Amino acid sequence: MKNVVELLQTLIRIPSVNSDNCPGTDLVDEQGMADFLVQYLNEGGFTAFQEEVLPGRPNVIARAPFHGDEDTRPRIFLGPHSDTVGVAGMVFDPFCGDLVDGKVLGRGASDTKGPMAAMLVALMENVGILADLPVAIDFVAFMDEESGQLGSRDFVRRYGGEYEFAIAGEPTSLDVVNVNKGCSWLTLEARGRAAHSSQPEQGENAIMIMARSLDLMNRKLSNRLATYTHPVLGHSTLNVGTLHGGTRPNIVPDYAVAELDIRMTPSLMDAGGGGSMVKAFIDEMNLPIVISGCHENPPMDTSEDNAYVQRILGAWPGSRCVGAPWFSDAAHLSSGGIASVCVGPGSIDQAHTKDEFILVDDLEEGVRFFSAFIRSFQ
Repeated sequence: MKNVVELLQTLIRIPSVNSDNCPGTDLVDEQGMADFLVQYLNEGGFTAFQEEVLPGRPNVIARAPFHGDEDTRPRIFLGPHSDTVGVAGMVFDPFCGDLVDGKVLGRGASDTKGPMAAMLVALMENVGILADLPVAIDFVAFMDEESGQLGSRDFVRRYGGEYEFAIAGEPTSLDVVNVNKGCSWLTLEARGRAAHSSQPEQGENAIMIMARSLDLMNRKLSNRLATYTHPVLGHSTLNVGTLHGGTRPNIVPDYAVAELDIRMTPSLMDAGGGGSMVKAFIDEMNLPIVISGCHENPPMDTSEDNAYVQRILGAWPGSRCVGAPWFSDAAHLSSGGIASVCVGPGSIDQAHTKDEFILVDDLEEGVRFFSAFIRSFQ
């Protein structure tokens, strides 16, 4: 069996860049990673298989060893994601997996192949006891976490009723992220009337229509969103992320498009979510823009009193429950009925960076962490 450093190096050297949002390489998608994981887990005593969510982009599901003809135990799982963000601008070969000065380098080393490797090695080190535990501890690797989270969405639709708890693998420095904000990504469009720029009064400038609307949202809607608070996460926020329009400087632009990112506390989600708030504001202010797209990820608010959360804290006293401003597969799992948290070795500060790495010491501590959690059920 590979040690955790060797396994992480292998994982990094299997490119699995998410094909959405400027991957920066042709080495995209998660099929190669899925093929490796199924073989690794089956050889290790699990029953592993793939479920295709998009062509060439499957989830991997691995059932824990058990005795007899049917496994009737309560089920939980360890669930990292198999994809990574793009590699444009990285300062070294993103798929090198090199070991340098106590660090493993490469895209995914921190987010989230490092946590994945720690989970896998801990499972394999304890595979001899898994069949005798009172709960079945499975492994699931999700595709598409770095874009639309289609993997976790698909999984929870199929299996939401079968699992009691999940640990999503993310670099949390082994703290337990049990609450995080959700987000609404909205696309807004404005239409104007083209004209020659020497006679701008003959046209209607779509960029200015959009800019005035965005300014009003930034000043007034932001204040409303800030009233939706959480004791750990703070308040909901709005960011205007992109604004595009026009074709050349001597034409009055007849079209503009902008994208918003609203980070939602649970109370805002309970009130209908960011998309509904923006729509209501547009209607109230009679703004001449429309919402042409809305993608929402729910917030997560798993109770610190959850029995499995308390088991984690008891097995690894150095961990604490914390909140995070980012979102993950755990939120979709929780929203679908599987109480979930995010835990893993490494720091979020190294995720998505041009020189992404994880410290070997952190990686090895991650193995000890997940092993302690598994053995706590004995």
